[in-house]
Amino acid sequence: MPDRRGIALIYEEYGNPDEVLKLQEFALPELRDGEVLIRMDAAAIHPSDLGMIGGSYGNLRGLPAIGGREGVGTVVELGPGVGSDWEGKQVRLPGEGGAWTSHVVSRADVLSVVPSDIAAEQAALAAVNPPTAIRLLRDFADLQEGDWVVQNAGNSAVGIAVIQLARARGINTASLVRREGLVTPMKELGADLVVLDHRDAVGSIRDATAGARVPLGLNSIGGTSVLTVAQSLSDGGTVVTFGGMTGEKVRFPTRQLIFNDIRFCGFWLDRWNRKHGRVEAEALLNEAYEAIRQGVLFTNIEEMYPLKDYRKALEHNGSGRIGKILFSNG
Repeated sequence: MPDRRGIALIYEEYGNPDEVLKLQEFALPELRDGEVLIRMDAAAIHPSDLGMIGGSYGNLRGLPAIGGREGVGTVVELGPGVGSDWEGKQVRLPGEGGAWTSHVVSRADVLSVVPSDIAAEQAALAAVNPPTAIRLLRDFADLQEGDWVVQNAGNSAVGIAVIQLARARGINTASLVRREGLVTPMKELGADLVVLDHRDAVGSIRDATAGARVPLGLNSIGGTSVLTVAQSLSDGGTVVTFGGMTGEKVRFPTRQLIFNDIRFCGFWLDRWNRKHGRVEAEALLNEAYEAIRQGVLFTNIEEMYPLKDYRKALEHNGSGRIGKILFSNG
């Protein structure tokens, strides 16, 4: 390569991403035996990325660190001992080293190849949110056609994936949102019921479900919103917490716990992947790819920003939106 320099978004301390992230240039190393150089094509901005930078996530990197957990890139240079068939392959960026970087060096034999018929922008969003949605719908309730799932933050990437996957199985979704402007676009994405997240929401959900089974509730917010989810479930239902966007504590409704046998548990994809190992994690990822390929799953991309415009990207990411913000190279 003629240019042996790269750029990355790094942080040397935990804190507010707006304050601790900085763009740093670095020299690309010479490749060793078995290594390849990957040029980043697209990298996601997830709430968990910001949690890692802030120091609140369940699995933190040693400092200094490169931001970002998920992205894809193209193999642009081969080290000694690497077969020529690796040239030009689209691969997942190794998540442990950070994805918000123009280039990554990795051993070829640990890389996950992205199917050639999956667009880079969709592939860059395939390994965290869609697998989370798949497991949420599969592991915590025996969902049957005609059942309902209630979720808060229905406009989140996981929430939209839940809506799309549930719809493909004939399962209905009731999604809580915090802005009236989200109702119509979410229904266009396939949501069966979209209601504002306030005290009257339980009544609206009960009217819509009309006595049907509501065995599963999904929480990624916390606070009083969890009460609405729990109060909307059928007897014996389960509330699964997989995020905490507001930082508020989960509220437990004593009445529903006692008289309706509502259960609370948690889910973390990182733990699932570690427990089940690389083979099962790859199989889950391939399931997400297949759903994308069939048109069941599609993530709306609101904007892509080059790395150098990271402040604009973070500002946009924090605004009201229904699509994802991605980084591109440069």
